[in-house]
Amino acid sequence: MLPDRVQEALHLIDSRASGRVGVTDTVTNQATRDRFIVDSLIREAITSSQLEGASTTRAVAARMIRAGRRPRNRSEQMILNNYRAMRAVREMRDRALTYETVLALHREVTEDTLADPAAAGRLQRPDDERVEVCDARSGHVLHRPPPAEQLPQRLREMVEFSNAEDGISGLSGGRFLHPVIRAIVLHFWLAYDHPFADGNGRTARALFYWAMLHRGYWMFEFVSISRFLTAAPAQYARAFLHAETDANDATYFIVHQVDVILRALDELDAYIAKKTAQVARIEQMLRRRTDLNHRQLALLAHAIRHPDAEFTTRSHMTSHNVVYATARADLFGLAELGFLDRHRRGRKLNVFETPPDLDARIRSTAATPASP
Repeated sequence: MLPDRVQEALHLIDSRASGRVGVTDTVTNQATRDRFIVDSLIREAITSSQLEGASTTRAVAARMIRAGRRPRNRSEQMILNNYRAMRAVREMRDRALTYETVLALHREVTEDTLADPAAAGRLQRPDDERVEVCDARSGHVLHRPPPAEQLPQRLREMVEFSNAEDGISGLSGGRFLHPVIRAIVLHFWLAYDHPFADGNGRTARALFYWAMLHRGYWMFEFVSISRFLTAAPAQYARAFLHAETDANDATYFIVHQVDVILRALDELDAYIAKKTAQVARIEQMLRRRTDLNHRQLALLAHAIRHPDAEFTTRSHMTSHNVVYATARADLFGLAELGFLDRHRRGRKLNVFETPPDLDARIRSTAATPASP
């Protein structure tokens, strides 16, 4: 059932996560968007893996991913796998889910982390020791998943459910099922069946992201739910247990998950507001400088909002209707101040790029600007 609390949450999620009206260019600008997406993927990869036992710090894991360094241990491998899986989810969001896709996603999540490498991307078999969910402290069994003999058919039904449109599938009784509820139930279903030797939770959360993106909730490119699950793992576990002990009533899990989603969207809003304020402060600092002319100020304002922009003497001449010598002086002056990075392309062409830490460079010189 869907209590009022859930109905209200679904309305808020619809209005905040699928529309584009009023969205800041922090997430619609392609340059900042790509950087923002990578940050979000790394954050989700780390926290989702930590939820399953990975024990490295966020800073170390983030540096590993950004630098392309090989993992040094199982925890780092888990995080790198999860990052790759989340990238795969983004790429497959326009495609229907298939039986083989679920197996491939699990293989991505668990590569080089299992005691039996052959178990990656494979459902448990009747002759395997069936996994159980146990209390980490007492060792008591909390959940016994369905028998391995049932897993192939259950996975086929789960895939059919995931691809059904507006509750048309017979599995949902021919009624409309809200897309967010469908995504949450998909998360619950895979975790309940626990069809793999390990990596079930990470695979379940990856499927949730696929379902949200597949149904048009594009803001979930930037949202990390595992951060909140990691902060309160006992609540996450209880949401599963309450459902199982009440005749598999998924309402408990749905209530928990919509609350987590709203908290994640609140965090996203706060992050966007912070970044927008940072850009405004940097632009204000620039306007106070007396050593930069109006063309240089305009170029830097553009660079702050478009971090992947490149500038040449020709482009600067065209943008500001100035002669070659003036454009060259503007660009080389900014490079000497450290506000642009200069590279040679071919024998003659100088290309000026925005440094990744431009805002920090501007802040560091704000107190003592150079003399004009």
